[in-house]
Amino acid sequence: MDKTMEQSVLKELDFESVNADLFDFLDRSPNAFFAVRNMKAALEEAGFVRLQESERWDLRAGGAYYVTRNDSALIAFRIPEKVFTGFQIMASHCDSPVFKIKTNSEITVEKKYIKLNVEKYGGALCAPWLDRPLSVAGRVIAETEEGIETRLVNIDRDLLIIPNLAIHFNREANDGYRFNLQKDMLPLLGEISDHPADGGGEGGAGAQDKRFLALIAGEAGVMPGQILDADLYIYCRMKAAHVGLHNEYIAGGRLDDLQCAFASLQGILQAEPTDSVAVHCVFDNEEVGSGSKQGAAGTFLYDTLHRINAAMGRTEEDYMRAVASSFLVSADNAHAVHPNHPDKSDPTNRPYMNRGIVIKYNASQRYVTDAVSASIFRSICRKAGVPFQTFANRSDMLGGSTLGQIALSQVSLNAVDIGLPQLAMHSPYETAGAKDTAYLVEAARLLFSGSVQSEGDGRYTLKFGK
Repeated sequence: MDKTMEQSVLKELDFESVNADLFDFLDRSPNAFFAVRNMKAALEEAGFVRLQESERWDLRAGGAYYVTRNDSALIAFRIPEKVFTGFQIMASHCDSPVFKIKTNSEITVEKKYIKLNVEKYGGALCAPWLDRPLSVAGRVIAETEEGIETRLVNIDRDLLIIPNLAIHFNREANDGYRFNLQKDMLPLLGEISDHPADGGGEGGAGAQDKRFLALIAGEAGVMPGQILDADLYIYCRMKAAHVGLHNEYIAGGRLDDLQCAFASLQGILQAEPTDSVAVHCVFDNEEVGSGSKQGAAGTFLYDTLHRINAAMGRTEEDYMRAVASSFLVSADNAHAVHPNHPDKSDPTNRPYMNRGIVIKYNASQRYVTDAVSASIFRSICRKAGVPFQTFANRSDMLGGSTLGQIALSQVSLNAVDIGLPQLAMHSPYETAGAKDTAYLVEAARLLFSGSVQSEGDGRYTLKFGK
């Protein structure tokens, strides 16, 4: 993008407002369950109607709807007023590398300390989790008179900490350290007191798990005996913030990939679809391979697209034709050039924060981008007036993969892998550019408002909305 176009974008986009809303979303979304709950609230406020997978779908032209699966994945869609020609999809994920609390979680130490037994979820960086205020959030499954009920819980206070070992006991700590997940990463919950509820200071079998269970039950509004099971995770309590000499960066938890999920949500809220169904898709479990019913390897997207097609009175042939004129943007954050390790980046494809959306390439198809899909997305960015840049891994280094490749195993269509440039990926507190979220919001809005009409392999007509 030339300098004149970029300067016009800077004047038009409200970066400050977008970042304020992003910060609020990040801080209120400690894990996938809360991210989905917060997206549901925003969609319902905008008039989207909730659908249940277990019920019949009655859809209408011009309608806006959403459906969830497992309370941790969500698909929202807008149907245009006229007969649609395809689906314009942006897919992201709402899970992040973290530590999950195991069942039977309490461990007592020296008849004094209480710590929680946890296991790693995804490829988390361990060191940044130490010596930070942490807490617990997730879902509780409770037994009620009506059956089984799910309740979200968030202990909204500084509850836990994973204390580092003093350098006096490990003089080689700064020379490189291999973390033992069962020994080094267990968070401290508190002390065993002389109170009878704590087992009189002995921490015996009768007291096992009563303290933590009672805390979670109180937050869920149920009795401890009603809790059947739970999916609970620890999270970093540090709030999202601006950093940098001119506030040019943002920092916060779960930027990978809530930054893209937020931008996609804002895009569909602002979109005015004309020829295609706009589809905002947020999966769970990307960080552990997507192999779940709520992940990209499941049938959530496939099922939803088919049900939209059928509910609108269309045939299977109509569906196949629509897929051929559809486009998927797999949006998962990208690696910016690191200021302390610039040598880790490719010599010629070097994304920087605040320089726009990143189009990601990989010859082995770990990213689904090809020349056709990249060209379509470049056209969308140019029409939206937002900058874009490119990423490829160094040829001597393996990189990560995204949900795009996995989603295509369920629904085959043209797709591109993109992301927003960031530092410290998979840390509990990550860094990104203060301008890039607004760029993706605008590109998502245009994607959802337009259409990609297939005229045969390699030939496409692009129609853009307002």
